Amino acid sequence: MKLTHLRLLVRDFAPCFRFYRDVLGYAVTFGEEHDRYAEFDTGAVNLALFDRQLMADAVGTSDLAATAVAQDRLALVLAVDNVDEAIFSVKAQDVQIVNEPHDQPVWGIRVAHFRDPDGNLIEINQPLM
Repeated sequence: MKLTHLRLLVRDFAPCFRFYRDVLGYAVTFGEEHDRYAEFDTGAVNLALFDRQLMADAVGTSDLAATAVAQDRLALVLAVDNVDEAIFSVKAQDVQIVNEPHDQPVWGIRVAHFRDPDGNLIEINQPLM
């Protein structure tokens, strides 16, 4: 698996967008200040910002308080060749699965989510054909 993005799940998108663009000086490669998703070129791994509530909706934790431990602030995003095969391998290791492989047409990817031993959210994905 190859690390592709570090995605910060943020409550207040526009100020975070301006911080990474203006304060840290990362070039914006996708998205705008008034969007709810953006990517920045960090020179190594892409840094992405995503609206925290939208991620909670996607992984089924939107009914939890925003300050709850399960209301994620970070998602480690890994590209795989085949999400279904990769999640099968992960399940064999007794990893906590958040959601099974499914298409996210708006995102343009097939995706599944699981957690590391500390509870951090990890996404595996592949482009939709």
